[in-house]
Amino acid sequence: MFSFASLLTFAVAASATPISRQHAVQETFDLQAHRGGRGETVESTIASFAWALVNGVKTLELDNGITKDGVVMVWHDENIEAAKCRDTKPVTPDDPDFPYVGKYIANLTLAQLKTLDCGSQRLNDFPEQLRYPGLKLSTMDELFDFVQCVDTENDLYFNIESKIDAALPHRTRPVADFVELQYEAFAKSQYLHHITYQSFDWRSLLAMKVMDSSIPTSALISPATANPIWMAGLNLLSYEGSLGERIAQAASDAGADVLSSSDISDLSLSADPNIPGFRYFTTKDMIDKSHELGLLVKPWTVNRMNIAEQLLDWGVDGIITDYPHALARTLTHADYFVNTGFPPEKVWQCFEKHAQFV
Repeated sequence: MFSFASLLTFAVAASATPISRQHAVQETFDLQAHRGGRGETVESTIASFAWALVNGVKTLELDNGITKDGVVMVWHDENIEAAKCRDTKPVTPDDPDFPYVGKYIANLTLAQLKTLDCGSQRLNDFPEQLRYPGLKLSTMDELFDFVQCVDTENDLYFNIESKIDAALPHRTRPVADFVELQYEAFAKSQYLHHITYQSFDWRSLLAMKVMDSSIPTSALISPATANPIWMAGLNLLSYEGSLGERIAQAASDAGADVLSSSDISDLSLSADPNIPGFRYFTTKDMIDKSHELGLLVKPWTVNRMNIAEQLLDWGVDGIITDYPHALARTLTHADYFVNTGFPPEKVWQCFEKHAQFV
């Protein structure tokens, strides 16, 4: 496929080499359900994605981890958190890895992960979550099969993240594993040309462009990852302008089609613009510079409607949210066109067919 040496060469040359960008015509506003909509349903499960389909999202946003035996799993975290999943039983009575909760995805097999109950617990920060006791995690292939059951016309889009920790690489499989195995799963599905590939670790974006230059990539960034370790060696000090303008230029040099920045700065002293000390990370100058360079801007994770309204006023091209149902209402109220959602009876028929429980 590609060597790590060729990836590094590509990264060094990124700022000097034009990279083809893929901009799809957006007939509807790109409402993205973060982890399927974790504010409303237990996250990163077929249940959360089912509700996202009912609620009319355009894009399902999700993350992938790679198991010890090389399977692409749908899960946000590098490990299995006790707040989200419960152990049930070991795969074998004497399995030395049991209990599995607390361990890293990269150190567990598919069979081990399939014993977990990841639908019973409601997170304290999201008290409105619907629970689905006993619900198992899904592979990428299984999620594609479920969505295809509902979306027979292939209208949906995916925004899929490689869950790599550039600062602590021992926690996950390496870049090459992610790109090769994820691309294999993408190519087997009906959605290859409806997928945007995103990552905080920009090395994986460069590697995916080497793998298939037609796949749109999205440069994820937050204040904590705005440094060369995460940005494939690119340094914001090499650019001119405001912080937002520098970030836009770096994302462009990395060949990204989309800049996906956190909505709020880590330096913000409050979570709401109406409370003193609030600071945006996604700014108007970032958005304007991105558009000037041909990038779309789709911030995350926008859960306050007054923040969403400000970002819409500044001209963002999409929004990633934990509350797709609430944001759909806000968008409709502001005269944006959003999808009406799939018929609930169809969604839940497919859910019954594809959901797995322990």
